[in-house]
Amino acid sequence: QVQLVESGGGLVQTGGSLRLSCAASGRTFRHYEMGWFRQAPGKEREFVSFISMSGSTTYYADSVKGRFTISRDNANKTVSLQMNGLKPEDTAVYYCAAEWRGTSPRTPEYTYWGQGTQVTVSS
Repeated sequence: QVQLVESGGGLVQTGGSLRLSCAASGRTFRHYEMGWFRQAPGKEREFVSFISMSGSTTYYADSVKGRFTISRDNANKTVSLQMNGLKPEDTAVYYCAAEWRGTSPRTPEYTYWGQGTQVTVSS
């Protein structure tokens, strides 16, 4: 069993930066592939980024590529999302997810989810 707790969300102006963190419980964090997703009001949950167990492989949604960077620290059981150049369209609740089990890491087919953290970008 894994519990995920996100932090780091908040209100920022266009062009600003935020760093989201996801702290995991459990002894097998290093065995889980991790993802970040986001959901804006009235929209479906969408893929943001993925990182493999070792951190050697990462994927990004086209909309955030070049602006967001995912990383993980297996010793401290955390995964982070550095978000630069934020835009109003990045406004959403951001969710951390663990243990991808679907056909693509870009789909929300993960076993464990955090409660989410709100990111609001003002224009």
